[in-house]
Amino acid sequence: MASVFNSLDQAKTLRRLSGLPGREAALARTDSAHAFPTRVISVTSGKGGVGKTAVVANIAVSMAKLGKKVLIIDADLGLANIDVVYGLTPQYNLNHFFNGHVGLNEILVEGPGGVKILPAGSGLQQVTHLNALQKVQFMEGLDGLREVYDVVLIDTEAGISENVTYFNAAAQEVLVVATSDPASITDAYTLMKLLSIQFKQKNFQLVVNIVKDAGEGLDVFQKLTLVANRFLDISINYLGCIPYDKRMRESLRRQRPIVELYPDGKVTEAFESLTQGLLNLPLDLRLKGSLQFFWKSFLAISQAEGM
Repeated sequence: MASVFNSLDQAKTLRRLSGLPGREAALARTDSAHAFPTRVISVTSGKGGVGKTAVVANIAVSMAKLGKKVLIIDADLGLANIDVVYGLTPQYNLNHFFNGHVGLNEILVEGPGGVKILPAGSGLQQVTHLNALQKVQFMEGLDGLREVYDVVLIDTEAGISENVTYFNAAAQEVLVVATSDPASITDAYTLMKLLSIQFKQKNFQLVVNIVKDAGEGLDVFQKLTLVANRFLDISINYLGCIPYDKRMRESLRRQRPIVELYPDGKVTEAFESLTQGLLNLPLDLRLKGSLQFFWKSFLAISQAEGM
């Protein structure tokens, strides 16, 4: 694949990403342009078909309604659909970026409520698995974005592929979306187990989607907590559940988030509660590892932590 980086560029970039000057530059940028640190939240699932992208789309709009500047990174590089859910037709996507044709600022598109999206392309096998060079290229592209955001939501692909673990490990907070389907519960546990063992992720947020009542959501949480407490050293924070509503299908058909179509509905109320829960979480600014240099321009790391 053609690349905009040569070997000297790679070495220079990696040295700069891991060095103190880059950190100081990130702090200066944050201090001057942004009063609070950006939250980087990956939204993920162990299994497809749980409504994860709809959750991302509606959370983002709910946050925008609260005055937050939100960026969605569509990290499902082989089966992207955030743009489809919003009814957008981007001229460019991440495939064009990785081929060196455009920068990330040229890919950005605006969705409902001013939400910004970095769209990926559907069916693009070239970027289904990011290699080391593409990851560095993406880091540099994020560093060059003109805007500073309150929240970055990463819509990962489903499963436990390398891309999924990479984006989850890079985020500050991991939000797992599951349903009451036994396969979904099992796969959600498998994903949390992998991230805990291989990437030292110890805290997870959980939302249970498409439930018939609140009890069904609590039941899923209790099942996951029971097995996690027995076999893993992790904590699962239950943010709540999203009720089943046949109008969600209409929302997807009309390519508009349900929180816009039915602002007074129970689903909208549930998404607003979930959004508040996410925004009210205490923000842990300690880096989990070298992958979080990925977000060096977004994260405001306290000098007192000595990072």
